[in-house]
Amino acid sequence: MGKLCRYLNWLGIKTEIFSVGNYRRKIAGLHPPPTFFDINNQDGMKKRHEAAEIALEDMKKWYIEQDGVAAIFDATNSTKADRAWIDKELTELDVQVLFIESICDIPSIVMSNIKDVKLSSPDYENLDPEDATQDYMKRISYYEGFYETMTEKDLTYMKLINMGSQYVINVIRGYLESRIVYYLMNLHTRPKRIWFSRHGESLFNLEDRIGGDAGLSPRGEQYALKLPELVKQNIGDRPLTVWTSTMKRTIQTARHLDFPKKQWKALDELDTGICDGMTYDEIASKYPEDFARRDDDKFNYRYRGGESYRDLVSRLEPVIMDLERHENILIISHQATIRLDVGAVDTFRPRGQGARTLSNDQFVSTPIGASGEIPNGSSPILPISPMSTPSKSLTNEA
Repeated sequence: MGKLCRYLNWLGIKTEIFSVGNYRRKIAGLHPPPTFFDINNQDGMKKRHEAAEIALEDMKKWYIEQDGVAAIFDATNSTKADRAWIDKELTELDVQVLFIESICDIPSIVMSNIKDVKLSSPDYENLDPEDATQDYMKRISYYEGFYETMTEKDLTYMKLINMGSQYVINVIRGYLESRIVYYLMNLHTRPKRIWFSRHGESLFNLEDRIGGDAGLSPRGEQYALKLPELVKQNIGDRPLTVWTSTMKRTIQTARHLDFPKKQWKALDELDTGICDGMTYDEIASKYPEDFARRDDDKFNYRYRGGESYRDLVSRLEPVIMDLERHENILIISHQATIRLDVGAVDTFRPRGQGARTLSNDQFVSTPIGASGEIPNGSSPILPISPMSTPSKSLTNEA
């Protein structure tokens, strides 16, 4: 659910997760025994329902008090009675409800999911992986005793069967539910790693000009020559695909890499419209009101005849969907597009607070866990700074 939450926030849809498991741990403590989830364990059932009630009340308050748009109620919701209760509570609040059910009957996939996703749960923190796996298998056996698959014709739901080999969709209505279904149909839970590199320094960078389609400067050429060694050191012999924009500076940066390459128009730099090829000083002088508006709200400011960061989110969505289908990708792109690409897989800051800034000679890695967690965040691997050619400007892109 972490991936879905991040994706919706990236689209500009205010989203929050309410995990019943977190509430349950506050009530019943960490590391509950498998029997806690037995339907015949009255104390366990009482505490689990209490946790669900508190979580749902907090979620309702979030909708009312914080103008929430999409809340994710992360719980098993495994009986028809549970789902009827949730639907009734939220429908009274005029909130549309979409249930998501994941079904898997292939033992190898179940075991892989447990090891990749469930063992990272706080329930199994600091426990031996084998002991934790056996514990969770026992928990599943108790769930099976009262589990009821979704058949309610009047409810909106989506079933994901055997990790996306089949989908069942029932009564999907409206834009938001359609976006969620679209994303989940592209979702994969395999752990992956994505590498990002801004292109080498360009001739426009030397002149402090934004936009354009200039080639690399001598310093940028040095970075392109050094990049294969850097990739080899950090990626090794893993299979890798390199994605670039269609602009000269990214294609030239990638040209010495001996990997399959794909050019994406969607990865092109932010379109700066009538300001293309200008310096920021020239923009401030010629279009002072525009320059001030950009400083006030960089995310929503749209260059005349060009794009805003918000526009760029829509343009990049197909790239994000395709990223879900791949495991090892190196993206060589531009400042604005990398900011939003990283934002889609890491914590997204729509207003730019703390937004990542990459120099023209920096290469970063983002590990992504099976459930979408970012173990260490996007971490610099090694900046390459060939000093034989001094750099005049490194960060002057839109």
